[in-house]
Amino acid sequence: MAPPPHQKPENVLKRAQELMGVGQSPAALVLLHEHITSKRSRNVPIASLEPVMLLLVEQSVEQKKGKLAKDALYQYKNISQNTNVGTIELVLKKFIELAEEKVKTAQAKADEVQSTLETTASTVDDLEASETPESILLSTVSGEQSRDRTDRAIVTPWLKFLWETYRTVLDILRNNARLEIMYQSTAMQAFEFCQKYTRKTEFRRLCELLRNHVQTAAKYSAQMHAINLNEPETLQRHLETRFQQLNVAVELELWQEAFRSVEDIHNLLNLSKRPPKNIMMANYYEKLTRIFLVGENYLFHAAAWSRYYNLLRQSAAMVASGQSKKADNPATSEADLSKAASFVLLSALAIPVISTSRSRGALVDIDEAKKNKNSRLTHLLGMAQAPTRAVLFKDAMSKGLLKRARPEIRELYNILEVDFHPLSICQKISPILAQIGADAEMEKYVLPLQQVILTRLFQQLSQVYETVDLAFVENLAKFPEPFQVTRDTIEKFIMNGNKKGDLAIRMDHATGVLSFDTDVFSSTKAIQAGSSSGSAESETSSVQRLQNTPSEIVRTQLARLAKCLYVTCQYIDPSFNEARVKAREAAYARARAGANQEHRETLARKEIIQKRKEEASEIQARKEKEDATRKRIKAAQLQEAEDNRLKLEQKEREEKRMKAELDRVRKEELKKQIADLKIGPKAIDIDVDDLDNLDANRLRAMKLAQLEREKNDINEKLRVTGKRIDHLERAFRKEEAQKLPEDYAQQRERDLEAYEKTKAQTLKEAEAKHKENVELKHRLSRLVDRYESYRENIVERRHDEFEKRRRDAERELEKAKAARRKEFRDRKAREKREREERERMLREEEERAAKEAEEKAEREAKKKAEFAELKAIREKERQEALEMAALQERRAEEAARRRADAKAAPRGPPAMERQDSGSGVRPPLPLAGAKLGWREKEKLRAEGKEVPSARTESPMARASPMGRAVPMERTDSNERPAPSGPPRLALAGGKPSWRDREAAKSGGEPAPSSSRVPSSSGGAPLSRGRSGRGENGREDAGSPAAPASSESLRPSAAPGKFVPPHLRNKT
Repeated sequence: MAPPPHQKPENVLKRAQELMGVGQSPAALVLLHEHITSKRSRNVPIASLEPVMLLLVEQSVEQKKGKLAKDALYQYKNISQNTNVGTIELVLKKFIELAEEKVKTAQAKADEVQSTLETTASTVDDLEASETPESILLSTVSGEQSRDRTDRAIVTPWLKFLWETYRTVLDILRNNARLEIMYQSTAMQAFEFCQKYTRKTEFRRLCELLRNHVQTAAKYSAQMHAINLNEPETLQRHLETRFQQLNVAVELELWQEAFRSVEDIHNLLNLSKRPPKNIMMANYYEKLTRIFLVGENYLFHAAAWSRYYNLLRQSAAMVASGQSKKADNPATSEADLSKAASFVLLSALAIPVISTSRSRGALVDIDEAKKNKNSRLTHLLGMAQAPTRAVLFKDAMSKGLLKRARPEIRELYNILEVDFHPLSICQKISPILAQIGADAEMEKYVLPLQQVILTRLFQQLSQVYETVDLAFVENLAKFPEPFQVTRDTIEKFIMNGNKKGDLAIRMDHATGVLSFDTDVFSSTKAIQAGSSSGSAESETSSVQRLQNTPSEIVRTQLARLAKCLYVTCQYIDPSFNEARVKAREAAYARARAGANQEHRETLARKEIIQKRKEEASEIQARKEKEDATRKRIKAAQLQEAEDNRLKLEQKEREEKRMKAELDRVRKEELKKQIADLKIGPKAIDIDVDDLDNLDANRLRAMKLAQLEREKNDINEKLRVTGKRIDHLERAFRKEEAQKLPEDYAQQRERDLEAYEKTKAQTLKEAEAKHKENVELKHRLSRLVDRYESYRENIVERRHDEFEKRRRDAERELEKAKAARRKEFRDRKAREKREREERERMLREEEERAAKEAEEKAEREAKKKAEFAELKAIREKERQEALEMAALQERRAEEAARRRADAKAAPRGPPAMERQDSGSGVRPPLPLAGAKLGWREKEKLRAEGKEVPSARTESPMARASPMGRAVPMERTDSNERPAPSGPPRLALAGGKPSWRDREAAKSGGEPAPSSSRVPSSSGGAPLSRGRSGRGENGREDAGSPAAPASSESLRPSAAPGKFVPPHLRNKT
């Protein structure tokens, strides 16, 4: 069945344009949406569906119908993603372009409205009355300016629509490798949108949306056209998108999103099989430095600057050697390297020696969560172990950063790390801090540098003094004007250090004195390694030791005593050194003696360890493989269960939807019927909310009852009205009968008056018309002569013209007649030729058919003659066979009679019987091909003849004419007769063998036919059931055969003998 006309895309497009032309754009949009989402549209060619989709997108943007556009775009993607993805990109680009154009138009309109408002405000006559009551009230309840209100009213709706457009397009393009480029470009456009209009909330949602898309792509990677993150090009595009996301997050100062973006980039880099470009990694580390600086994580901030500087050095070396392109690497000029080196050194100097974070003591430093965080940050930087302040300085010194750094940074390093002196630190460092504070990029490091300076100051003061005046400390901690440190800041710093255990200082506010810890048994952290979250000191503290504290002296006194005693023993007792030397030499000798054995044992242990490692790795791999298999099976089972659950839910939802649809249709029908029942003054009051208790039959009965009542009411009204009209008409007629004579008289007078008036008017008009006609006749009579002459001339001229045309027509007629005659003669001649040709062909066909019939009759006659001849031959053969059978039966009867006579005759002595038979034993069968007996061999030797190995011919065959009969041919043509053996049976109807044919040719006789007949010698074929011998199997071989005359043979009809059917009734 063909779809209705409106289902064709061309018709739908035309209908939508017509609706738009008459101002019904919403109806056109609904029509386009229904066509796209219809199931019939799945088999429509994409080329004809694309214009419909473009018009739908355009109308959706015009009417702000983003939901309709989203549904249609999803359906269009499902239709065309397997055939033509280019059309999807075209439609989506059109969608985004239209939305962006609407935003630009809205901005221009808002600017125009704002300029109009400003112009109006500038042209106010009374400046004191410029503030209207409305504006005062609005400013009271709202703090927004007129520009913000204008943007919110005009621009914000279109910004929201554009954001929904980007999100819709990204959802449609996700998890499809063929649309991946369009997906990445759309994500870039969305980032630009968030950056341009400072949409921080939308940016967070966009980042979360992209993360969900990546997770979905990894989950459904087995689907067709799914995104494969293992492909280098795909991963590179995702990395570029995440780097752009990181840049926008930093520009919008969304540091949490920036950190998540960094983690996303790190995860993608771990998946990548090819190394990323250096320029991308430079951007990565540069953004990490900004993120860590905002988070006040100065240790990892310095580590990120160190990684950034190392990357610049590698890029410069690769570009110089030609191993990499300059476009794939960041700028590596001397100024860039100097700037990076300065920041590396300055950020390392700004790492706090003690923690400045708000934690609850030293126990938090060993918290597992903090360790995990540091481990994550270390992995983000691509470092093997967590960085420390000492390691960063050591790495910087090994790479010669001091030479590249700026002079003031070098001087700052020397003051803080090389020759630190607490009494002159502030005087030396004040000009350097002033230079650093003048630089906007380095100004952020002033505060952490102050913390480092204060830490160094108190650590060294604690080594020299026991108590110190707070005013003295304030004089020592003087900084330049913008960066001065107050007394409260110093107290806060001391309390924080005491809280963490990095300092042991007591403050007396009454006297203004700081007391350092002098307890010889105290265990402070001032000389220990810093914690993981605060102090970045290594195990070897970088604080310069002016002298040991009492606690250090007490703590190391035993070690110092042991060392002193050891040295004293060496000086007092020389034998102690000798014994020590001898023990060392003996140890060396033992080591040399057992070196080879130890080496072999080490190698063997190494092999064992290697084997165990391999076994452990194999076991681990096998275990992982089994775990992966179990997980895959479990995931497949879960997926199957989920699919079944979704199918059941889909089925239930479909059933519910169908049921709800049926209920809705039923209720609509019931509402229509109820509305019909409510028409009229006596309508039935039915509750519409109680539709579940109503059915169609009940409503139909109610409707019929209402119709019956209305019919009765109408009939009653008609009866009453008719009766009233009847009485009224009767009254009218009674009154009319009284006034009819008077009315008749008045009417007659009026008719006569009208008649007289009409008659006078008619006579007057006839008289005037007659006068006018007479005057006209007199006026026209003067033109009669001229008219007659003119008419005669016209008639003559037209007569001549008629005669000329008649003659021309006659000539044309004659020509046409001649042509028709010629055509008729030609047609008759052609028809005659065609008729003769058909007759000739018909005669030839008849002659050919007659000839074929004659040939067929001759063939049939010949075939019948051959068949009759063959039948006669078969009949002759049958008669001969019957004769032979009769002869055989005759011989069988004679043989039976002889056997009976022999049984009836008296038997003589055995010796005489053996003499009659010629031997005392039963003679062997004289068969052809059988071996000769010894008696026969002796007889032949006595006669002087050659003794053959086997008989060539049986004696019976030599004596009987039957032996000279044509041998019987084998029925199987594949079996060849043996050269020596019994003769073949000469059966009637059998084919002659090649020996018969050769014998016939040598005798000058014609070759025998297929019908084999008995030979003229009177031989007969042997019987099938009998062998021709007596009951004992012994007959005289030399007995002559009976004559083969068929006339003397008759069937014996004896019991047990076979009689042919045609001879059974003959006597």
